[in-house]
Amino acid sequence: MPKPVTPQEMFDLWQKMVNPGAYPLQSLMFPVLDPKEIEKKIAELETVEHWLKANLNMLQLTIKSLEYQRALLEGGEKAAAAMQGDTASSPEAPNPAMWAWSMMAQAGKTMADAGKSMAEAAQSGASAKPSAAKKKRKPER
Repeated sequence: MPKPVTPQEMFDLWQKMVNPGAYPLQSLMFPVLDPKEIEKKIAELETVEHWLKANLNMLQLTIKSLEYQRALLEGGEKAAAAMQGDTASSPEAPNPAMWAWSMMAQAGKTMADAGKSMAEAAQSGASAKPSAAKKKRKPER
């Protein structure tokens, strides 16, 4: 609940409006010639400047952290959608903590498949070599 305004406060407000040195903007239009007063106003304005810069930096930091949180949420939604797509194809849900073991198992399976295909290629190549060897013989003299 706001405090009621007293007649004394109204008079002080009117006096500040009439007095040129009452407000900083009015004192810029009607400069004060006292060097101590000028130094005091410079110090006050520098303090306000530093305070505004600090608030600006905090505001920029808050914006950056909210953007980072948004990016994390979007990434989490994509990961959840990918996991739901995986669960649709397989009856068992993948365990995110087991990614390294899953990767090693996949690599082992790939290597085993590559070994089988190389063995098959070697066997088919070995059976094709004797016929090729007959063709490469030098003609007899």
